[in-house]
Amino acid sequence: MAESDADLSALGAGFQAHFGALRAGVVARAPGRVNLIGEHVDYNDLPVLPMALGQRTSIVAQPRDDRRVRCASAKSRFGPREFELSAEIARSPQGDWCNYVKAAAQALVREFGLERGADLFVSSDLPSSAGLSSSSALVVAAGLALAAVNGVALEPLDFAERMARAERYVGVESGGMDQAICLLGRDGHALKLDFAPLRAEALPCPGDWRFVVAHSLVEADKSGAAREAYNQRRAECAAALELLLASGELQGEPRSYRGLLEVHGAEKLAWIAERVLAGELLARARHQLSEFARVQQARKCLVCADAEGFGEALDESHASLRDDYSVSCPELDALVELARASGALGARLTGAGFGGCIVAFARETSLERLLAGLGRHYASRASALEFEPVLVARPSRGAWVEPFELR
Repeated sequence: MAESDADLSALGAGFQAHFGALRAGVVARAPGRVNLIGEHVDYNDLPVLPMALGQRTSIVAQPRDDRRVRCASAKSRFGPREFELSAEIARSPQGDWCNYVKAAAQALVREFGLERGADLFVSSDLPSSAGLSSSSALVVAAGLALAAVNGVALEPLDFAERMARAERYVGVESGGMDQAICLLGRDGHALKLDFAPLRAEALPCPGDWRFVVAHSLVEADKSGAAREAYNQRRAECAAALELLLASGELQGEPRSYRGLLEVHGAEKLAWIAERVLAGELLARARHQLSEFARVQQARKCLVCADAEGFGEALDESHASLRDDYSVSCPELDALVELARASGALGARLTGAGFGGCIVAFARETSLERLLAGLGRHYASRASALEFEPVLVARPSRGAWVEPFELR
């Protein structure tokens, strides 16, 4: 994808302002993503349905002759950082942006013995802590940049699985969706992703379908305040699964959500869960099982261009995330209601929750009304925002790296 001269010039100027002359480097670009449906299930190896965004993180990298990595950001609130390549890179304080660069670096050193550091200049038009995978875009872009300057080349599927493992360095027990869609995204398509092993099915988006992302203005920082709650949900899912397996109802069966669903289906497992589990563990398991069924429904609706059915799946997903998974918040709920009242066929929180964004789905004929309704919500606060709170998400290509050349 050709980039504008203005974009390349800004990246080059930013690099030179921090590191001096740019002699021979590369630029790695990694998109954010909006997950259409399949939330909080990838860490249980259940399928998801995201698409890559046109908004992305770009890193200009120039190799060094030592093992030093120097990092600078176009955003002043992310100050400069430095560290040495090693198999045991000390973490920065929780929530520090450089931990995502360190995550990629440590994984690549351990697996490929990287010897060459780099100067890295980072620029992004993705809002941070918005549930649009700005963190994974940074991990992937940093990984691609460091691999390129060290002559390491990997297939996208392999690289996605490596970067998913790498990101757990920051302390979040996340699944593999974000890194996979970041690397495998395709113009005009959503991807149905399956895991263990990673597989991707590209599904073209109907020409008159539109996806609108709107920010709740509540940050959802998985490496910061939301980390404990996120990891707790995963632990609760594991505890619920152990109780299901120990109940005797499923003796000798597969020992994973995915395996059980493939053998029994969501409806039977939900019936068993109601008998075996209670309270929060029942609610967490119920979301896993019902969200699995909704992803299957949404995929069929996408293939058949059934807009009403797709919207229904999104609405039901939000209700489950709100009521059974307890990851919504009043601001997200209000935005979902506003989107539905403004012509959306369906809407839900997207990403980990606890803040961040919603995704609203509408036909082209309703897009203007939807944007107007959401726009009024932000009218009184627009001047204070550092980013555009509403965007029309267009399914875009995945990450890539290429020589950096100023034109």
